[in-house]
Amino acid sequence: MRKATLLLLFITLQACNYFKSEQKPNTLARVGEVYLYESEIAGLIPEGTSKKDSISIVKNYINRWATQKLLMSKAELNLSNENQKDFNVLLEQYKVDLYTRAYIEDIVQREVDTIVSKKELVEYYNENKENFKTTGSLVRLRYINLPKLHPKFELIKSKFYNKSSKDEKFWETYQMHFKSSALNDSIWVDMDQVFKKLPFITPDNRDDFIASGKSYQFPDTENVYLVKVSNVIDRNEVSPFDFIKGTLKEIIINKRKLDLIKKFEKEITEDAIKNNKYEIYK
Repeated sequence: MRKATLLLLFITLQACNYFKSEQKPNTLARVGEVYLYESEIAGLIPEGTSKKDSISIVKNYINRWATQKLLMSKAELNLSNENQKDFNVLLEQYKVDLYTRAYIEDIVQREVDTIVSKKELVEYYNENKENFKTTGSLVRLRYINLPKLHPKFELIKSKFYNKSSKDEKFWETYQMHFKSSALNDSIWVDMDQVFKKLPFITPDNRDDFIASGKSYQFPDTENVYLVKVSNVIDRNEVSPFDFIKGTLKEIIINKRKLDLIKKFEKEITEDAIKNNKYEIYK
């Protein structure tokens, strides 16, 4: 399909006298002494593309390629030598940065230890907890939203407010009857999630509904919300360990990466000095 499309475009361009000079084998276009070859656009056309769209894609690519080459030619002709020297320095530095970054990232990916124990996480948290203040309120709660006329309403309500580990099977059976629910109150969530899950709570009336140890029943037109708030942490307080555990792990791993990079850079320099590949002239 792709070869057929390229061949068709090839013939079309020839018919339109697109090439003004002698054409080299397997070329699609020329700007000055620079040629665009068929091999350079291999994979350009996605599978299943129609013949019409394929030709359009190839033509557009050729036009962009030619425009860039022509602009580059004009830039080299008209930019001052001083500007060109500055740009060449930047290009060389970019090449150095690109190569070294890719090489170091490959080493880090292969050698850094990404396993972080619970002990390490706790130790880092205890040593740095003052750096992890909340930016908003965090809440632990559980809730159920169920129809007012549910036949097992009183039983569900009783078990909800008097939580027991023995009721696991009960909740597995009845949870599918609820409009929505969240029964795990060991997880910290931010207030934005509470506003979404419990739409009767707003920033203006938040204090009426969200407080540590608060339990209540809130009816709307057809359903009833059963809510029990376990705990609340307000803004600018120390974030709980469980809430930032993932962040702590990322920080520790990133620190390991930086340490590994510094160690590698030091070793490669010392090795070069030892083998007389690097010296500083005084």
